[in-house]
Amino acid sequence: MMKIIVSPDSFKGSLSAIRAAQAIEEGIKLVFEDAEVVKVPIADGGEGTVDAIITATKGEIIYKEVVGPLGKPVNAKMAVINNGATAVIEMAEASGIIQVKDKEKNPLFTTTYGTGELILEAINRHCNKIIIGIGGSATNDCGAGMAQALGFKLLDEYGLQIGFGGGELSKVKEIKMSPLYDKIKDVEIIAACDVTNPLCGEKGASAIFGPQKGATPDMVNLLDSNLSYFAGIIKRDLKKDIKDIPGAGAAGGLGAALLAFLDAKLTRGVELVLDAVNFDDKLRDADLVITGEGRIDGQSVFGKVPMGVAKAAKQHGVPVIAVGGSIGDGAEALYDVGVDAIACIITCPMSLEFAMANSFTLLKSAVERLMRVYAIHR
Repeated sequence: MMKIIVSPDSFKGSLSAIRAAQAIEEGIKLVFEDAEVVKVPIADGGEGTVDAIITATKGEIIYKEVVGPLGKPVNAKMAVINNGATAVIEMAEASGIIQVKDKEKNPLFTTTYGTGELILEAINRHCNKIIIGIGGSATNDCGAGMAQALGFKLLDEYGLQIGFGGGELSKVKEIKMSPLYDKIKDVEIIAACDVTNPLCGEKGASAIFGPQKGATPDMVNLLDSNLSYFAGIIKRDLKKDIKDIPGAGAAGGLGAALLAFLDAKLTRGVELVLDAVNFDDKLRDADLVITGEGRIDGQSVFGKVPMGVAKAAKQHGVPVIAVGGSIGDGAEALYDVGVDAIACIITCPMSLEFAMANSFTLLKSAVERLMRVYAIHR
């Protein structure tokens, strides 16, 4: 019996990774009815990470009300896998830009406090490993809110906790360790980080990501100054020099905070997820892998799902087909990392709106065509 691994990312705005995997399976079954199709939807550490890992591992979804990016309650989900030993968290669930309306975006005030509450929930559940996807943030507070939720005190000149948001960081005069630190340091914390931006400067968190979170040019300058100042306080009080570490600027400086307060490890998101779902084990005896994402182009080779899946499959000698909603310049770079063929789901001129509304059917039909060609090869 033929074994096909189906491991797409989401097709942004139209299909979740889970739905994309379903469409691909249906296309396969139209040609190879008896094939063993193993669906392993994948994410790169951003939106969909919890769903991808929980689908592959059959863990438990937990919902918790936490403080959202605007200081209001939000209902955030996390996963517990490996018989309760590992927690999987998306910071976007608690502190994400998806929680904030356009007119409400303001990184001077948005906070990562809710992300800290999810981490605390995992610690209280006695998880010894926490995986955190840090994509899609609404924040630029250098993880200050997260630290406060975990019991660290960020004190101003009056000995009081600072408020929420990146606009408050310049008020910090002293950091006091959390009473939970002994418990925290025994937990392995790994963050999915797909950017190499430092904390500050022209390529830092504020300059590169601040505008999409609502920062004006004046705000960007203020936030960058505040992050630099806070990094100095961290260096003095925590003995951690995190300012120029690649990835420190991820999620508005949450990358820096995870390093400084939690001794976390930053790693490439897709590799983290592939490891969490035991992807190598699933590749054994596979005949073919089908992956994909909404747009396949030159950026796909830089840590995106098709690249990660293809590199893993190549180590086992398994051929890989990548299917995209569209194919852009530089897509051929994927051939150098293990992708054997690239296909597009679009068959004729159509509007973006039509393509997105009909993406399930288009993807299913594209895979059916690919499988008919593959049948000739076999």
